[in-house]
Amino acid sequence: QVQLVESGGGLVHTGGSLRLACTPSPRTFLSNTMAWFRQAPGQERDFVAAIIWSGCTTYYGDSVKGRFTISRDKAKNTLYLHMNSLKPEDTAVYYCAADTLHPPGNYPSDDAGYNYWGQGTQVTVSS
Repeated sequence: QVQLVESGGGLVHTGGSLRLACTPSPRTFLSNTMAWFRQAPGQERDFVAAIIWSGCTTYYGDSVKGRFTISRDKAKNTLYLHMNSLKPEDTAVYYCAADTLHPPGNYPSDDAGYNYWGQGTQVTVSS
């Protein structure tokens, strides 16, 4: 059974940085597109960033452009989200997602297109 395991969340002050990681199990798991979404209390799940695993094309939500960077390490088969200049409004549970069913980059910001999800990791930004 495939699992996506997130790590790296925590508490940080405004302006700080965090790096999230997502490692699939088994390590041989491969997807077409992987992404990060986030959900704040009482809010809908929002798209953060996505990457085409084979070609490295990236996509970003408007609220994180210029501050967050999505990347992947093929050798480690690990997805990352580098978050800089964090703001209190970035506070949310961050979820890793993988799409193995659709062509790479198929509607990367649509959470309905992802068929595997991690359990989430909490990011809290204090003001």
